Amino acid sequence: GLPLTINAVMHRQNLHQLPQIIDLAVSLDADRLEVANVQYYGWALKNRQALIPTFAQVEETNRIVAEAQDRLAGVLDIDYVVPDYYAQRPKQCMGGWGRQFFNISPAGKVLPCHAAESITGMEFDSVRGNKSIRWIWDNSEAFNAYRGTGWMPEPCKSCEFKEVDFGGCRCQAHALTGSAGNTDPACAKSPLHAQIFSQAATEADNAKDRFLYRNFSGGNWELEPVG
Repeated sequence: GLPLTINAVMHRQNLHQLPQIIDLAVSLDADRLEVANVQYYGWALKNRQALIPTFAQVEETNRIVAEAQDRLAGVLDIDYVVPDYYAQRPKQCMGGWGRQFFNISPAGKVLPCHAAESITGMEFDSVRGNKSIRWIWDNSEAFNAYRGTGWMPEPCKSCEFKEVDFGGCRCQAHALTGSAGNTDPACAKSPLHAQIFSQAATEADNAKDRFLYRNFSGGNWELEPVG
């Protein structure tokens, strides 16, 4: 049959179920399990205080994943990356902006990553226009904006890892610093790293579990439990 990959989106309120999720993947004869920590863009960022794991949870998750990877070698491939907010180095998002990947949205826009439309002020060409996908990939302003290393500010510009992580995630940089052209704050070299991620750790420790549900008026808070 076709290879099965299970993508399990994990956060503070379900990480305790990770052992059961691993067992489920094995029982379904999956080939691969992605232990995918929530990415804090859009409404996930608005709900960060309810979703972000504590440092203790991250340490326990590291232990569970390492044990399962050893125990299930040859049975189940488990992909896992430490949440950005507890990392020292940023991830190579989408293999680098405009290097390996594009996504076509339901509206026909050709995007360098799934979340690229969260970057305000950036225009994306559409397959419904008169330009080919090849032209959009090679020549469009959006795909060339953060491709390669020429766009990088310091400390990325002189960093020895600039062609490894390509500056990290542009959407996260935009969401957390206000500019997609800034260093991803997941990087310890970012001047905003300590400020932003200590704030997130504080939110995790405060353990406010109510969700802000999405709607067109700006969202509704989940009702407080009664009793």
